[in-house]
Amino acid sequence: MDLDEAQRFAEEWAADWNSHDLDRITGRYSDDVVFRSPLAARIIEGSEGVVRGIEALRAYWAEGLRRNPDLRFEVIGVCCGIDTVVINYQNQTGQLSAEVLIFRDGLVVSGMGTHGPRPI
Repeated sequence: MDLDEAQRFAEEWAADWNSHDLDRITGRYSDDVVFRSPLAARIIEGSEGVVRGIEALRAYWAEGLRRNPDLRFEVIGVCCGIDTVVINYQNQTGQLSAEVLIFRDGLVVSGMGTHGPRPI
């Protein structure tokens, strides 16, 4: 994946999230995806922030969307590496975050959500 492809992916990723459509959001992830996020640690008891498999990830994100009905992402910047895309974005509150996504056969197999300080 080159930087232009990564940028296109990031814009589509944000549009998927902004649609709040779980089928669109999860359509880019493999069935055996592993996702790590400090938010998952707060939402999914006993997970320690690790979500395994597309159905568990779908349930986690459904709850996140339920808790944040105004959720909106804006892409700020994109970096790419070998089979990896990093999406720097801000959410509807202005909080800066980054998503680190690792691909295999065109699908995300591993992801990490990272978050900066919440705006005052």
